[in-house]
Amino acid sequence: MDEKVKFEMEFPIHASPQLLYQYISTPSGLSEWFAENVNSRGELFKFIWDGTEEQAKLVSKKSGERIKFKWLADEEDPYYFEIRIQVDEITKDVSIIVIDFAEEDEVDESKMLWENQIADLKQVLGSA
Repeated sequence: MDEKVKFEMEFPIHASPQLLYQYISTPSGLSEWFAENVNSRGELFKFIWDGTEEQAKLVSKKSGERIKFKWLADEEDPYYFEIRIQVDEITKDVSIIVIDFAEEDEVDESKMLWENQIADLKQVLGSA
């Protein structure tokens, strides 16, 4: 298997960190924008798109700040994806930072996927 490369993206977003955290950390919030349906049993999250199912383990979270998942398919590897809420101390502007991994020839595609996902999130939040 090819080594995956880490990439990071930042998206300015007009929403309170508390509201945003609900959308990135709960099955009901995630199913509004990230996947068609999301179920969880404890630390195990099941994401469903077009009848395809992917499972991820909740690795860590910090209330109001960030959530980190690891796809079960990558369990043996150091790969994960993290969604972090960042608030600028001076301007109070809110951004979402996405950290993810993709195979080198798929980084652009993965970034485009995240751009679309975050666009959906902004639409749900009414901040598009």
